[in-house]
Amino acid sequence: MFKRVSEELLSFIQKSPSCFHAVSTISSMLRDAGYTELKECDAWKLEKGGKYFTTRNGSSVIAFAIGKDLDDYHFQITSSHSDSPTFKVKEHAELKGKGGYMQLNTEGYGGMLCATWMDRPLSIAGRVLVREGDALVSKLLSFDRDLVLIPNVAIHMNREVNNGLKYNNQVDLLPLFSAGECEEGDFRRLIAQELGCEDQDIFGMDLYLVNRMAPSVWGAKEEFISSPKLDDLQCAFTSLKAMLAGNNDHAINVYACFDNEEVGSGTKQGALSTFLNDVLNRINDNLGHTREDYYRAAAKSFMVSCDNAHAVHPNHPEKTDAENCTYMNKGIVIKFSANQKYTTDAVSSAVFSRICEKAGVPVQHFANRSDVLGGSTLGNLSSQQVSLHTVDIGLAQLAMHSSYETAGIKDTAYMIQALSAFYECNLRISGSERIEVEA
Repeated sequence: MFKRVSEELLSFIQKSPSCFHAVSTISSMLRDAGYTELKECDAWKLEKGGKYFTTRNGSSVIAFAIGKDLDDYHFQITSSHSDSPTFKVKEHAELKGKGGYMQLNTEGYGGMLCATWMDRPLSIAGRVLVREGDALVSKLLSFDRDLVLIPNVAIHMNREVNNGLKYNNQVDLLPLFSAGECEEGDFRRLIAQELGCEDQDIFGMDLYLVNRMAPSVWGAKEEFISSPKLDDLQCAFTSLKAMLAGNNDHAINVYACFDNEEVGSGTKQGALSTFLNDVLNRINDNLGHTREDYYRAAAKSFMVSCDNAHAVHPNHPEKTDAENCTYMNKGIVIKFSANQKYTTDAVSSAVFSRICEKAGVPVQHFANRSDVLGGSTLGNLSSQQVSLHTVDIGLAQLAMHSSYETAGIKDTAYMIQALSAFYECNLRISGSERIEVEA
């Protein structure tokens, strides 16, 4: 069972080489499950028992399933993100060099482990805006071929490389596109050929480097999975599977997958945007509820913010707290931070721990070393737009922000099991003093 679920996850990741492809894949899965797509610019007509989804920018998606018995009206929400650290291709992409070399001009997107992008086959994926008559149409692009590579400098030319190297993104990390066969304009022409249009009809591009290394289930006992983009497509996938499996007549279940978490979430489609707030308010209004009803519903609602966590590194256990540390294949990670970079508190931790207990899913607890500044995630950001009880969770992994990350084979199934239980239970929240978790 663990291997089957993991292979399904890895297939999902391979279909999602960019955030735009991820949302397209998620949208297809929602349609197949009977969800109706809504455009933000259209009027919505919602019904109890209905299932719907909407997208923003083609890179964020929110789905919701409306219960039939809403006497205790509230929302039960998971959030994740569709983006991962990579390199974005600049608008004027071609850089001519000595001897006929042509490189692609890129810049870093998010905080990646730079060395992991070198000396391996890469491709390019994203979206392109193409003119069709008087319209500009967004088209997904993904080259299913080894297209570029970022070569290392030989050790003979840099004897100190193994003593530490500070990478310059404009010098060290530009991908090689041609050794002399390509001419000026060929990159744009290549894109046009792939899309079946003329290069003069291309009016905009959001394109990113993609690691072509295939995902893998590995180990003597097949304990591990490795893949690009485990942070955070593992959580995007597991929360979606739970959403599709869960049924709750007493709440409105919501699935949110945001873009741009890796660069601060401060975009129209990020967790700091109005996207979630807009959708929840439109649901409230469409169901005939008042503004007062919405405030009451939000106060009784709960969000599970899902973003992967750091496993203890086998070579460097000293990098993690001695006790508040986590391991692969040992269950859901609840994340804590005194400065609230993770928004978990005693109330939200207790609620989710109880849900996991009922579901028979093991739970771990993570906090950074007290002398190390950790990262943040979605929960504390989205709460600035919609104030909710929120727990930050994830799955333990190694090499976060590498182009090829590693996790445990059991944890994907554990997460689906836990989040399915969350979506299926009826949370009855009356402030922070009493919360009932009803099966």
